[in-house]
Amino acid sequence: MTDGPDAAGHWTSTVTDGPAVTAHAPADALVVERPGPLSTVQDLGRRGVAHLGVPRAGALDGPALRAANRLVGNAPGTAALETTLGGLAVRALRPLLVAVTGAPCPVRVDGRPAAWGAPVPVPAGVVVDVGAATAGVRAYLAVAGGIAVPPVLGSRSADLLSGLGPAPLAVGDRLPVGPPGPRGRGPELVPLPAPPAVLVLRLRPGPRADWFAPEAADLLARERYLVAPESNRIALRTEGPPLPRARDGELPSEGMVLGAVQVPPDGRPVVFLADHPTTGGYPVIGVVPPADLAAAAQARPGTPVRFVLLRSPAG
Repeated sequence: MTDGPDAAGHWTSTVTDGPAVTAHAPADALVVERPGPLSTVQDLGRRGVAHLGVPRAGALDGPALRAANRLVGNAPGTAALETTLGGLAVRALRPLLVAVTGAPCPVRVDGRPAAWGAPVPVPAGVVVDVGAATAGVRAYLAVAGGIAVPPVLGSRSADLLSGLGPAPLAVGDRLPVGPPGPRGRGPELVPLPAPPAVLVLRLRPGPRADWFAPEAADLLARERYLVAPESNRIALRTEGPPLPRARDGELPSEGMVLGAVQVPPDGRPVVFLADHPTTGGYPVIGVVPPADLAAAAQARPGTPVRFVLLRSPAG
């Protein structure tokens, strides 16, 4: 019999001469001492449920989540903790192996400096403090074995739009952690890009580019936009020149995809992120490829945004 997480980070025990069976519920292993401005449980999100009106959710910076999991020997999609700007602090109830990636930030274990971007052993009873981000926005705290809250529709992610999954962390919350998998300890370091000084977002035009004036796409590519303070897990909002419309009114609600650049009545582009609504009635001038959205997760308010038009499907 072997124990370990599957591709989605769910724990199973597999008997060689029989079917896979679900392992016993993991015990609580972390207590939240300081939740920070916004800390949530995230994995790689809910796939294939948009037709039910359920957003994907999941880590906004997928590569950072995968890197943190790799450092502690987890499967890539194992659930971890996502922090926002101010970090968090958790107390270990048993010995654990942790790693912090994403936004650069100070990490302290039992009050002493510890490594960022590397596996760190944590004794029982000790506090792991992930400090405020020195650059970027979101940090990821992975624990060997993964945060084992109950999955909802195939994911352990908190979805702030629909309310599915676990609520944002609060003081005193107790979090279960699964048993470490057979992969063992991961590498000592995993390289990650720095948070963007300028956020560059490629844009595939459509599907509603015809709702905008002919010059709107060139204006979007030429003018200066900034990340707005109102940005969140649902969308990256921008400040800058409004895009001129060719049609008045709004569309009947239609499906929205990750990375859709919707333009509300104020004319300023909104880039949909992981917790975005699955339908909307404002026209979409283009779609940002998913590969560009990890950088958007780390772009602080005031960061310049540059849209680069992809003139053909091949990009």
